Amino acid sequence: MSELILKPGTVHKEALRIAGERVYRDKVIEVTYPYTGEVIATVPKATLEDVRQAYSVARAYKSKLTRYERYKILMRAGEIIASRLDEISRVITLESGLSRKDSLYEVGRASDVLLFAANQALVDDGQVFSCDLTHHGKSRKVYTMREPLQGVITAITPFNHPLNQVIHKVAPAVATNNRMVLKPSEKTPLSAFVLADILYEAGLPPPMLSVITGDPREIADEMLTNPDVDLVTFTGGVPIGKYIASKAVYKRQILELGGNDPIIVMEDADIEEAATLAASGSYKNSGQRCTAIKRMLVHESVADRFVDLLVQKTLSIKHGDPMDPATDVGTVIDEEAASHFKSVVDEAIAAGAKLLHGNVQRGALYSPTVLDRVQPDMRVVKHETFGPVSPIIRFKDIEEAIRISNGTAFGLSSSVCTNRLDYITRFISELNVGSVNVREVPGYRLELTPFGGIKDSGLGYKEGVLEAMKSFCNTKTYSLPW
Repeated sequence: MSELILKPGTVHKEALRIAGERVYRDKVIEVTYPYTGEVIATVPKATLEDVRQAYSVARAYKSKLTRYERYKILMRAGEIIASRLDEISRVITLESGLSRKDSLYEVGRASDVLLFAANQALVDDGQVFSCDLTHHGKSRKVYTMREPLQGVITAITPFNHPLNQVIHKVAPAVATNNRMVLKPSEKTPLSAFVLADILYEAGLPPPMLSVITGDPREIADEMLTNPDVDLVTFTGGVPIGKYIASKAVYKRQILELGGNDPIIVMEDADIEEAATLAASGSYKNSGQRCTAIKRMLVHESVADRFVDLLVQKTLSIKHGDPMDPATDVGTVIDEEAASHFKSVVDEAIAAGAKLLHGNVQRGALYSPTVLDRVQPDMRVVKHETFGPVSPIIRFKDIEEAIRISNGTAFGLSSSVCTNRLDYITRFISELNVGSVNVREVPGYRLELTPFGGIKDSGLGYKEGVLEAMKSFCNTKTYSLPW
């Protein structure tokens, strides 16, 4: 893995991992450091034949790993990651432009995922049903057991969490004895190679995980339609998710798509706490999270105080060089994304919103931005703005807050700042989202717990270690005389 600890400006030729073997290709994709635009590595541009080979190898392999052996592999991988935390963090920052604070946090989360997956691998997941429950029943018992899929899992991951998005798919696959072919984002592929090498070092049989890099326009359809594929798990944008849903016909699909998560600040809230949550939820990971706070709904009676505090907290955030240990917010993924954020904020300002701080772009750097007096129909809040933007919408009462919150195509998560039980119960009942966090950011969860949304945020199938493990298995029943 040490060969992947790159320096800006160096070029490193990487290889596909097909059943643990390195497959070098002449045609490559350049990986750049968003802060400087320098090429830091190249990865091969996989051919269709590479993809088909990966699935053929995976389908032919039948894992005999016991629960204990899977537990040991996952725990050992977690130990290796923890021992190399700084090195892996550096890889994440170089390929994504995320600050070192954010990439260090991400590596820590990855260790948590491996811990939970390892422990769940030891859990007996069967059930027992007595059959003499009705007048025509028999003295028998029905048992259930979970088995790995017959075919292969396709996993496709995005750029925003180069390690954590990958490990949330790979660790449950290992825990359930499945085989996976993974395509990380071509913008941030290096962390996936690092993880594969670590798992091989920890004892994972190589046919259980192959990593493919390439142009999605050339290889994605094969990864969705290959006859050896049983399930497609995807995290990313809505258009691609809907394309997958239409293309991967008669294959199981887990689609974790976008979010437009609000923080709702009621008149009785602790405004200092709410502003702290708002800043953290909006700017962490450069705002590039499906569960980032993308809309701030604030009761009009406390809005001025909230805005003042949010601006103060935004001013204290250090934005710039991702490798500087003091930096809070690094770059976004590329200059194109930064330009998009500036354009939607400019559009909102032209329509009457008030810029209080930020909206400065330099290359892939886009400054934390506070925008007040935003209207719900403005593009900056109507659609998902996947960057460090804090748009504030003022409302009159809880009915209006719920209406505005539910007024987008997304339904992933939410944050509610209030101490009133009647408000809390209404929000939990009436917000059309997958989760409601009271006095916490929308993205708060354990790596074990169910996670996912409704509407354009996904099909309703949940991620998280436990739910992913369920989705990655077939349930078999058998009965015996009793």
